[in-house]
Amino acid sequence: MTIALSKNRSTTKLQLDGKVALVTGAGSGIGRAGAMALARNGAVVIVTDLDAGKSRDVVTELRAEGVIAHAAELDVTNDAAVASTVDDIVRRHGRIDVLHSHAGYQIEGNLEQVPIEGMDRSWQLNVRSHFIAARASVAHMRAQGGGSIIITSSNSGVQYDREMVAYATTKHAVIAMTRQMAADYAKENIRINALCPGFIDTPFNAGFEKQMGGRDRLENYVAETIPMGRWGSVDEIADSILFLASDMSSFMTGHALVVDGGESI
Repeated sequence: MTIALSKNRSTTKLQLDGKVALVTGAGSGIGRAGAMALARNGAVVIVTDLDAGKSRDVVTELRAEGVIAHAAELDVTNDAAVASTVDDIVRRHGRIDVLHSHAGYQIEGNLEQVPIEGMDRSWQLNVRSHFIAARASVAHMRAQGGGSIIITSSNSGVQYDREMVAYATTKHAVIAMTRQMAADYAKENIRINALCPGFIDTPFNAGFEKQMGGRDRLENYVAETIPMGRWGSVDEIADSILFLASDMSSFMTGHALVVDGGESI
C-alpha cells in the first residue's frame, strides 16, 4: 500500500518564537542547558530552581547575549507554589506552551541501604512533583489548543541499575505515568513525553559515583560499558529537549526518548 504525503508539509519545524516555556530545576546541568537552548531559539523561558541565585545566573547570562528570559525561585515539592507559578506565567504571558518538568533526586543503595526517607524523597521529586506540574499546566494548554510537556526520567527508567533501587523504581514509574497522561490528553493536542538521558557529566551523578566506589570507577564504567565509550554532553540533551518542545516532534506523544550512547541496548 502506498501512502501519499502532503506536498505542502513544511520540513522546518523548530519554530519557538512566541512560545512560552517553564523549566524546573533549571539552575544547573541538563535543566540549565535546556532552558538556555529554548530561550536562544526564540521561546520566552521562565527559569526556575530551588536556588534562586542559580536561576538568576542563567538569566543574567542569557540577557548578556541579548536573549530575554525570566528567573524565579521554585520548590517543586510545594504544590501551591507550583500551581501559583504556572498561573502567574499565564497571567503575565497569556499562555504556557512548554513545560519541562526536570527537577529530580538521586540516592544510591539497595533495598536495605536506602533509608525510608530516601525512598519517600525520591518518589516526591521524581514522580509526584512532575504530576503536580503537569496537573497545573494541562487546563491552560487545553484552553489555548495544545502544548508540549516534557518530563525528565532517565535511561534508568528503561533498564535496571545495581544498588539504585529508589532511583530506578521512580524513574520507571514516571515513564508509566507519562504514557498514561499522554494517552489521556492526546485528543487535546497536548503531547507528553519522557526524556531519558544516560550518563551526562554533571554533579547529579554523585549517587552513581558513590555507589560505584569513586570517580575513577565511574569513568571506567562509562568508557567500557557505554557502546559509544564516552559521556554525553548537556548540549546533546538540550538538542533533544528542543526536539520534544517543538513541532519537529508533532506526531510524538507517550514516548520515552532515550539518549544514552547505547548504554541501554
